[in-house]
Amino acid sequence: MRREYTIAARMSERKQRPDRTAADASRRRLLIVSIAFASIVVFGTLGLYGLGRAHDKAWTLGDCAYMTITTVVTVGYGEIIPVGEVPGGRLLVATLAVFGLGSALLFTSLFTGFLIEGDFLQLRLRRKMQKALREVKDHVIVCGIGTTGVHVVEELLWTKRPLVAIDHDEAKLDKLQDLSPDVVPIVAGNAHDDEVLRAAGIDRAIGLVSALTDDADNLYVVLTARTLNPKLRIVSKGVEVGATDKLRRAGADAVVTPSYIGGVRMVSEMVRPQVVEFLDLMLRDKDKNLRIEEVTLPAESSLVGKQLSDSRIRSATNLLIVALRAHDGRFIYNPGPSETLEAGMALIVLGETDQVLKLRAAVAQGFGATGKFPAIKV
Repeated sequence: MRREYTIAARMSERKQRPDRTAADASRRRLLIVSIAFASIVVFGTLGLYGLGRAHDKAWTLGDCAYMTITTVVTVGYGEIIPVGEVPGGRLLVATLAVFGLGSALLFTSLFTGFLIEGDFLQLRLRRKMQKALREVKDHVIVCGIGTTGVHVVEELLWTKRPLVAIDHDEAKLDKLQDLSPDVVPIVAGNAHDDEVLRAAGIDRAIGLVSALTDDADNLYVVLTARTLNPKLRIVSKGVEVGATDKLRRAGADAVVTPSYIGGVRMVSEMVRPQVVEFLDLMLRDKDKNLRIEEVTLPAESSLVGKQLSDSRIRSATNLLIVALRAHDGRFIYNPGPSETLEAGMALIVLGETDQVLKLRAAVAQGFGATGKFPAIKV
C-alpha cells in the first residue's frame, strides 16, 4: 500500500543528520546525570532504611532520605540517625559521600551550564534569524503555517527556494526549524499587517503564498501585498470555491482551492492510479529529488536563436524538456530537436533539483561568452 504524501513520510525518508545541536547534547547529558544522582539518593535512602529495619531501629524513610541528601551534597549537619550503631552504616554513608559528591557537582555544573547555554543559543538563533531576514531576497513569503502552509514551506525547502514564513503562532514557526539544517527565516505577527510584510522583505520578494484558513483574511493579505509590491506574484488559498473571483480581483495571480484539488485527486486515484503513484514516487524519491520546473530564457542568453538540438541542455544537465512556452503563451508539448529557442521562452523541464538550479544559474549568467555551461556550484 502506498503511503500518503505527508510531512511525516517525507521527513522519515530523509537522511538523518548525524550531528545534534548543542542544546540536544546538553539535555541528554543533564538527563543522564539527573538519573544517576536520583539513583544514588534512592539507593542511600533505601539502604539506610533497610539497615535500620534489620537492627530494629525506628528510622523513617524521611530521616533516611534527609541523611542521604545531606551526605551527598556534603552539607554535613551531623548524624541525625545513629548510623554508627549498626554494622555497615558508616561504610554506606562514606560510599554515598564519595559517589554522591561527584554526581552532585556534575549535576550542578551541567544544570548551570544548560541554563547559560540555552540563553546563549537563543541569542545566537535570534541573531542568525535577523541576519537571514536582512539578507534574504528573491524569496517567497508564506503567510499562514497551518495544514496547508506547512506543506508549502516544506516544498520550498525541498526544492531549495528561499522563503520567509509568517504566522501569529510562534510555536508553529519554531517547528519549521526542524525541517531544515539551516535557519528558516520567520516573522511572528499578522500577515495582513504592513510592517510584518515589510519585516519579511516583501520589497525584495518574488512571490507570496497566502494560506490562511479564512477567505476574508486571504483577501486582506492579497490586497495589502499587492499594494506594497505590485510586481509580486501572489498565489492565494481559496477556502470556498466562490471566493476565487474575488481573490483574483483583489490582486491574486492564482487561486488554489484545496477542496477542488482534493476531489480531482480522488478521481485520479480511481481512474489513473498508476499515474498518481508515479508522480508521488517521483516527489518522494530522496535520492533523485525529481521535480517538474520552469526556466525562463533571458534575452541575453546565448541559447536564444538556437535549435533545441544545439542547446546541449540535455547532455549538460540531464534535464528532460517536456514542453516550451512561447512569449505569446502558446505551449509546445514534447518539442522536437528543430524547435528554435526564443527570448522570454519558458522551458518546462523534468529532472533533479540541483540540475534545474544549474540551468537556471547558467541562463542567468548569459550562458557564458562561449555558449558553454559555466561551472555552477549547487
